[in-house]
Amino acid sequence: MTWAWLTSAAHRVTAEPGTRWTAEVPAMPAALVLGAGVWNGQPSAMLGARLDIAAELYRTGKVRALLLSGDNSRRDYDEPSIMRDYLIAHGVPAGKIVLDYAGFDTWDSCVRAKEIFGASRLVVVTQVFHLPRAVALCRAAGLDAFGVGDDSSRDWPMETVAYAVREFPASAKGLLDSMVLHSSPRFLGRRETALDRALAG
Repeated sequence: MTWAWLTSAAHRVTAEPGTRWTAEVPAMPAALVLGAGVWNGQPSAMLGARLDIAAELYRTGKVRALLLSGDNSRRDYDEPSIMRDYLIAHGVPAGKIVLDYAGFDTWDSCVRAKEIFGASRLVVVTQVFHLPRAVALCRAAGLDAFGVGDDSSRDWPMETVAYAVREFPASAKGLLDSMVLHSSPRFLGRRETALDRALAG
């Protein structure tokens, strides 16, 4: 946990409502939005908050494309497509949205953003409790990453505490994956050009 906090300290900000938090975010080509569960065809509340942040980053010109990374390991569960539909309904053009269907955990999402989608600089979007690990892992994967987090403790205090506790073993695993084992994602595959096209369009 200390590793993630120290590694990410200068590279993250909280998206506080009513503040000019976007002014603290450096302009980057794309944002990487990490999946966080979908229910009955809709994003979970926490995922919806992440998507709202991503849409604001796009609207304010901080990023030019959105890479949505989530779980599609089963035919009846498709995080990236539901994330895309939400963003389109909130005004983000479909041509600026790219889907990564194999973002099964944070490390996989970061490595795939670089190796499969060719990203080099991006803003990673998640919740505050997850932000240090997400930024640290993306930077360990070779990305120039800056993070923006939603402070879920305002609306979901009990859930946030539970997730924050889970960050201790998750950070240990992240350190092992990124710095010791240099683990490969569950799926790599061939280079995709969808993000290149979204940025060029």
